[in-house]
Amino acid sequence: MASNGTGAELYSVPFFINGEEVHPAKSFEVTSPATGKVVHKCGSASEAEVNAAVESGANAFKTWKKTLPKERRDIFLKAADVMQKRVDELASYMMEETGCPRQWADFNIGVAKDFLYDMAGRVSSLGGTLPVTQDPTIGAMILQEPFGVVLAIAPWNAPYILAMRSVLFPIAAGNTAILKGSESCPRTMWGLCSVLHEAGLPAGVLNLLVHEPANAAAITQSLIAHPAIKKINFTGSTAVGRIIGRLAGEHLKPVLQELGGKAPAIVWEDADLDNAAVQCALGAFLNSGQICMSTERILVHKNVRAEFEKKLVGAIDHIFGPKTDAPVLITGVAVEKNKKLVQDALAKGASLVYGDAAAEEATKTRMRPLVIGDVKEDMDLYRTESFGPTVSLIEIETEEEALRIANDTEYGLSSAVFTEDLRRGLRFAREIETGAVHINSMTVHDESVLPHGGAKASGYGRFNTSHGLSEWVRTKTVTYKY
Repeated sequence: MASNGTGAELYSVPFFINGEEVHPAKSFEVTSPATGKVVHKCGSASEAEVNAAVESGANAFKTWKKTLPKERRDIFLKAADVMQKRVDELASYMMEETGCPRQWADFNIGVAKDFLYDMAGRVSSLGGTLPVTQDPTIGAMILQEPFGVVLAIAPWNAPYILAMRSVLFPIAAGNTAILKGSESCPRTMWGLCSVLHEAGLPAGVLNLLVHEPANAAAITQSLIAHPAIKKINFTGSTAVGRIIGRLAGEHLKPVLQELGGKAPAIVWEDADLDNAAVQCALGAFLNSGQICMSTERILVHKNVRAEFEKKLVGAIDHIFGPKTDAPVLITGVAVEKNKKLVQDALAKGASLVYGDAAAEEATKTRMRPLVIGDVKEDMDLYRTESFGPTVSLIEIETEEEALRIANDTEYGLSSAVFTEDLRRGLRFAREIETGAVHINSMTVHDESVLPHGGAKASGYGRFNTSHGLSEWVRTKTVTYKY
């Protein structure tokens, strides 16, 4: 029996199935990346829990789809209040499980609350239309109806934001949802589900399952294959997204995906370099670079490269400067991946602009920011998403060259352009192949009033706003004779 080192039995994170907390027979340990210590256990789903959760969602759908928009609105508004009341508790879960600082946890909770407020205002906007048909004796209605049970899969790096949007939009549209939570932060995702249940969400509308890493393939495949699962949304890596897409395709089920990124930031010669330096530092190193929208490539005009480098170094020192301990990444594997990418680049002629590529930190899960200059196409860092505190600096001279390099990637999630000429900024924005372009601000930007999603291998479909809500209804045409 696992304990916390004092002889007391470890807390075990339960599931939510049909509104009740469920402890399955099997469990696994959850380790803090900040301390390397086991913090609690979590239940590990089997086929029995999968079937129970899907059956619960299917039964709840029969009544939830008929609820009035104002009923859903009131639950969302109350959930926002509950989140605020429990903010310290919720933040502690996320900090303990992911090793993030309190500021990142508070930001997550704040955005998740914004989603609740925004959706409370949008939920009544769903409706149908009455088109004019070719035959004056025939009337028609185009209805919008929910799909049924939705499988939502959300990752650990921004868990309150990503888990909330993965279930809130389907539920608001009248679907029920199964959240397949991350094994890295199950108590965080339990916290989110408990907030919605405390706010009055009926039993079965939202079910929570988690599995141990070794069972990921089997449980995911079982969920996708289940006949009652009607649509899937997935946020995570492009590699796993391809697997999810293939499995869904085999069962002819639609998917909404937000995947990896390799976000470019173009710093033109007329840019406000102080602002560009701060925004690029933030965009690259917030949450240790573990954000799908993180700035991974800074394309700086040759005429201002030297000055920009000095300002960038100053900005990193000011914002992320030396502290007692280096920032935490989710695993030691993530640190090793970034170090390997940097070593390959340096061996092939890249330069070290900022940081110590050989630094050994207090734990194997910690790493400080690194800026690598003169990155070329033959280096792994040029194309591979680092998903860590590593950013490339590439010199450019013409708009054509900047666009070629910015688009020379399989990804297309977010990007940034720094220039004082709005016409130039908009010119870049029209040609960069990403789901979002931010002029004079960082690549990391996600808010409830803006549609969010990518192009190319960064996924398809849109989260947030009315675009995100419309993903979770399908049309039904009804005709009738007058």
